[in-house]
Amino acid sequence: MLLKTIIVMLIIGLIISLASGLVFLFQDIGTTKRRTMHSLGVRISLATALMATTVYGFLSGQLGVGAPWDERKYRPAQEVVAPEVSNDINKEE
Repeated sequence: MLLKTIIVMLIIGLIISLASGLVFLFQDIGTTKRRTMHSLGVRISLATALMATTVYGFLSGQLGVGAPWDERKYRPAQEVVAPEVSNDINKEE
């Protein structure tokens, strides 16, 4: 549950950084302020942290695929049966 909370917080941080970058872009027209670039750097850092957290969650087994359209979730595993192969040339089929 902690991992999902961290992921939600990172997504909220990304949205806030995106909105602040848009505001800075419109406010800093014609000036030499670099707030938009700093906002971009924060957004890239948050996105990297989000990807790393998601990969860690899948590899550790704390996150899984739970989509309703995922066939593996609702269908039991089927056994794979190999067909019998005969090398007898005299045998009729």
